[in-house]
Amino acid sequence: MTAKEFSRLSEYIYSNYGIKMPVEKKIMLQSRLQKRLRALNMSSFTEYIDYVFSKNGHEEIVLMMDQVSTNKTDFFREPHHFDFLVDTVLPEFTSRSTFKKNLKVWSAGCSSGEEAYTLAMVMENYLEQGSSFDYQIHCTDISTKVLQIAVDAVYREDRVAVVPLDFKKKYLLKSKDPLKRTVRIAPELRAKVSFARLNLMDAYYDAPDNFDMIFCRNVLIYFDKKTQEKVINKLAGKLKRGGYFFLGHSESIMAMNVPLRQVKPTIFVRI
Repeated sequence: MTAKEFSRLSEYIYSNYGIKMPVEKKIMLQSRLQKRLRALNMSSFTEYIDYVFSKNGHEEIVLMMDQVSTNKTDFFREPHHFDFLVDTVLPEFTSRSTFKKNLKVWSAGCSSGEEAYTLAMVMENYLEQGSSFDYQIHCTDISTKVLQIAVDAVYREDRVAVVPLDFKKKYLLKSKDPLKRTVRIAPELRAKVSFARLNLMDAYYDAPDNFDMIFCRNVLIYFDKKTQEKVINKLAGKLKRGGYFFLGHSESIMAMNVPLRQVKPTIFVRI
């Protein structure tokens, strides 16, 4: 990949998807896109780029972004957020006189679904302690590849090692094939979770309004500060006043003009 080819791709990826592509990422981009060249039986990046930007290249752009996007996630990642959910958020919501017995949660940048299913396990377990409400978890990501994994809801056993034992017994189904060391999320939890492709750089978000909680964790680290502020404002526009917004541990709203007030590190409330 020449410097000119990298520049053309990186500028497009940044402009349309907000993902920073400094020159240090040239080798990484080249390596990831080699798979697409092989799949299309192309011999050069010039040929590939011409195809991507042709009138027939729309589907390939989706596949290209599957390769470009980073999808690191885990069950119970940053567990203090789930502790805060159980200890503070859910008791607060369920005690409000305006509570309509239906919680709406958005996992923005959901990757392969671990965050969403962690939320479902936590909410289901909370309900079993005597509360009564319904909930839906709306999940979006730019990558169709990881969204399919999330929809299938099948994970290797080592991926669920951090899930508490009682949660494993209640919410995970072991494969009946002894050669497959996998588990699947229980159907009653899968029924509470929906998945859709969404680009956080879009001018309009095709997502419901009035969420009670939005989790957008370890997604904005790939954007520059200006883009982060725009995205947070658009997400916050979908959040109820008094709703909670969760960021990743390395993310901040410092010096941003956003309608959020910090209540804990990386936890904010919509004002």
